[in-house]
Amino acid sequence: MTPQQKDGHWFQEKIEAWYQTHHRKLPWRENKDPYRIWISEVMLQQTQVKTVIPYFINFIKKFPTLDDLAQSDLETILKLWEGLGYYARARNFHKAVTVVSKNLNSTIPDDVYLFKKLPGVGDYITAAVLSIAFGQTLAVVDGNVKRVLARLYCIKYPVNKPAFHKQFLAYADKLLDENDPGTFNQAMMELGALICTPRNPRCPDCPVSEFCRALLSDKVSRYPRRIKTQKVPTFHIAAGIVRKNGTLLITRRKLDGLLGGLWEFPGGKLKEKEDAGSACIREIREETGITTAIESRLTTIHHAYTHFKIIMEVFYCTYISGRIRLNGPIDFRWVKLKDIDAFAFPKANLKFISMIEEK
Repeated sequence: MTPQQKDGHWFQEKIEAWYQTHHRKLPWRENKDPYRIWISEVMLQQTQVKTVIPYFINFIKKFPTLDDLAQSDLETILKLWEGLGYYARARNFHKAVTVVSKNLNSTIPDDVYLFKKLPGVGDYITAAVLSIAFGQTLAVVDGNVKRVLARLYCIKYPVNKPAFHKQFLAYADKLLDENDPGTFNQAMMELGALICTPRNPRCPDCPVSEFCRALLSDKVSRYPRRIKTQKVPTFHIAAGIVRKNGTLLITRRKLDGLLGGLWEFPGGKLKEKEDAGSACIREIREETGITTAIESRLTTIHHAYTHFKIIMEVFYCTYISGRIRLNGPIDFRWVKLKDIDAFAFPKANLKFISMIEEK
């Protein structure tokens, strides 16, 4: 029996009562400040709650108000975001709050049309922020909610296929508590996170188990359905720690694209049949115009991104000659090792920075 077939209000009352008693005490839930809620939802996209908590706390300390963030430079923001990943989130959020600060009198709009026009704001962020902060009747559909819905209704659409998002949203719209959409949305997400988990769901503890078709038909293990994804490719990378007069060369990536705006040690992909040392020297020359020589190998780094993996060979390199002429990067610095922490680096670089030794 589905929530609609029985009593939609009863379903809403049960899940909301469970949420009020069992929800996690999270720093962004202390009030309904739309700025704090917006920050948390941006950070929580494709990132676990336990990972987000310290980043959120540090972010709020540094930028307690929207105007504080809007007036800051992107490099400071990226440094605070360092290690959280998906850096386009930080860049777009900075753009969006700048628009709000300059053009909307520093007031986050409660209007769906105006809010959704802001950089980086899509359907999920719009529904989450506006329902929780302003009580707008918008259903939130994230991975947790899709899993709950798939089991409640035995939905056969794969949860990892974006083409079927509208179908899941239609189910969520039917369930939504229009009198308290913010609490209901948070309850659905919390249920998916704590009870209706991907593996070994705690069905006996579920406040709405009597509505769950998958449980009633003993098919919980069959839902949600997923399409098998292709194996992600692995790329071999070489990177060089170029030393010159007690300093190290770092370059800054373009502001758009993967890891945009972050600093890194120069390098790139190996060509077919090319050894890592030769690739390192070639990539440094192509990116910066300078000639270097390999001193020694530092380490090998393995790192996984969403759609690919890398194996990075890292070398100490000696500066030989040439003047920096950038081809790809947008900026460079010769920095002392003691000052390296002032710059935001990709996680793959962070894995070996602590290994670098003074010379």
